[in-house]
Amino acid sequence: MSGFVEKPEPVEVPGLQHLHTGKVRDLYRNERGELVMVASDRISAYDWVLPTEIPEKGKILTQLSLWWFDLLADLVPNHVLSSELPPGAPADWEGRTLICRSLRMVPVECVARGHLTGSGLAEYRETRTVCGIALPEGLTDGSELPSPIFTPATKAEVGEHDENVAYEEVAHRIGAEPAAQLRQATLAIFNRAREIARARGIILADTKFEFGYAEATLGAEGAEPVLADEVLTPDSSRFWPADQWQPGRPQPSFDKQYVRDWLTSPASGWDRAGEQPPPPLPAEVVERTRAKYAEAYELLTGTGWK
Repeated sequence: MSGFVEKPEPVEVPGLQHLHTGKVRDLYRNERGELVMVASDRISAYDWVLPTEIPEKGKILTQLSLWWFDLLADLVPNHVLSSELPPGAPADWEGRTLICRSLRMVPVECVARGHLTGSGLAEYRETRTVCGIALPEGLTDGSELPSPIFTPATKAEVGEHDENVAYEEVAHRIGAEPAAQLRQATLAIFNRAREIARARGIILADTKFEFGYAEATLGAEGAEPVLADEVLTPDSSRFWPADQWQPGRPQPSFDKQYVRDWLTSPASGWDRAGEQPPPPLPAEVVERTRAKYAEAYELLTGTGWK
């Protein structure tokens, strides 16, 4: 079993139509047909959306995404129209809400990897490849790759796993030209972001992007992909402190590792392979996780988290 431990009821706001409740974000449509994306403080682990929230997490993700969108605007357009609070929205939406262009989303997670870990490492150990890309012998957990690679995955529903697929499968699903565009855009963004993070003492090990196309350009020659959803946050990326990088072991990271570690520890009393949902998080784990998200924001942007 997996999914929501406690699925929240959508907030009702005049003039907004609720469309979807995701792991972290709630999606609405306003009367102009624009999307309203609200990042909650929910956190997920092991395919469960946990019953305990991480205070300010949604605001940190939103503000960090806006910072990255600005830095990447010359490489690829993005979906953000405004970050103003919609009329009638609750005050708690301040700082965590984006008004966005409505796009036809590509049904593929666009993943870039500069280091080997996670599902890529598991596949490499079996086949010496990741998504069909042959890699050198002798790599281990955390190894830097000779050059960044594009390793797409299919999108999964809440509670399901994304599945890595070969580039050829993406081209078959969405067409050769869009697949080539997405690979080029993904690697260009990753290379830019990796250099920015490196200058701040952070390794960007891997990340995932989501793209869409404007409805009017679907199928048109030369149509340009638009960067959407969140971008280069601790939820969508593996950020490692560069001064602690040591291949051959799991790396310390700026994400929800405290949550994962506690859930799989005897202290939680939870059986990951069992039928029961995970328990609430203790206050210490919540605070340490919030601090890691804030630290990632501060190191990357060079400004203190308010």
